[in-house]
Amino acid sequence: MNITKMNGPVYRLGVNINEKGYLFEGLWPVPNGVSINSYLVMGEKKALIDMTQETCTLMDSLAQQIEQAGISPDQLDYIIVNHMEPDHSGMLRDFAKTNKKARFICSEKAVPLLDQFCSIPADRVDSVKDGDTLDLGGGQILTFYMVPNVHWPETMATYLESEKILFSCDAFGSYGTVEDAVFDDQLSEERAVFYEEEALRYYANIVATFSLFVDKAIKKIADLEIKVIAPSHGIVWRKEPQRIINDYKRYASYANGPAEPEVCLVWASMYGNTEKAVAPLIRGIKKEGLDVKVFRVPQDDLGHILAASWRAAGLVLAMPTYEYKMFPPMAQVVEDLMIKKVKNKKVLRVGSFGWVGGAEKDFRTRTEKAGWDIMDSVEFQGCPNEENLAQVEEAAGELARRIKEFTA
Repeated sequence: MNITKMNGPVYRLGVNINEKGYLFEGLWPVPNGVSINSYLVMGEKKALIDMTQETCTLMDSLAQQIEQAGISPDQLDYIIVNHMEPDHSGMLRDFAKTNKKARFICSEKAVPLLDQFCSIPADRVDSVKDGDTLDLGGGQILTFYMVPNVHWPETMATYLESEKILFSCDAFGSYGTVEDAVFDDQLSEERAVFYEEEALRYYANIVATFSLFVDKAIKKIADLEIKVIAPSHGIVWRKEPQRIINDYKRYASYANGPAEPEVCLVWASMYGNTEKAVAPLIRGIKKEGLDVKVFRVPQDDLGHILAASWRAAGLVLAMPTYEYKMFPPMAQVVEDLMIKKVKNKKVLRVGSFGWVGGAEKDFRTRTEKAGWDIMDSVEFQGCPNEENLAQVEEAAGELARRIKEFTA
């Protein structure tokens, strides 16, 4: 990739990960890939904001882009470490061996991590606090703001006063590779919506657990004049920076509900009996005018399920009993919904059982602290009959009505 000139003395440097089967954080499928962004600020001193992970291809690409700005990596004076997660810091170990002069700027909590992750000793590090500044000369002053738990405790954001750019690290980021069109004003509306949808999935997968801290971070930067949002993943927002800020504000609000008036339906079936309930569930919801997104486990990936669950005010979970418990793939979904703190939902569970039930008790036990408003479940032994299917459809309609009242 090539370096991209931004405002004034600022450049965006980016690498893409788009390998088939690649899992972000070793966990989340990214069928549309993901970008990792760094930013170069050229004052009398040169500062690079964030780096990339430790693979030769990505490291070489970043080094080549630095050289496109007319300098070599060993001429950098400062490395701003907004966040120590290895997708942004993995390159630091090798960089510190070749550039002996650069100072590393980070939050106080990041200082020991630089040593533990990258073998960079504290005597090469300058820690900063909220509101501290770094003068690069030539009128380029960086100001640092602590945004802990967005999404590691040591995370901070960096603001360039002269150009009104917020380098926000993981905040306001999204999945999706970035090619020639780096800025939102270079995109069609359809493509901009694509990055917003990828931002929701990124948020639900990576940041959702820390929504309280996202909300605090947004309030902290509220008084800054921001002309550009430059995240570490995804596009740079310079036409409508408030658009992605508002998106994240809305995503954070879903943590306490209500979310959007729609339903996420997740189902699993062993021999097709629970599957027979899926069509009447969809009918019952749609008769009330609500949209429903449908996923099957284990066939559909968890990343998309989490995004739809985070956005929807209502959940339907359809699964059979398996050895006195929930069907294991669905149990894993429920466990991850709990980890990501998917709360304050209107919920319906349906499902089949064989000799004896047990999924219902397991489900209630696992979700008792979720703050879910759970309707009476609809269970049937073996294959559902017409009466069972009518009960399922009616329960789905009642769920939809409750959601409409909840989100009105």
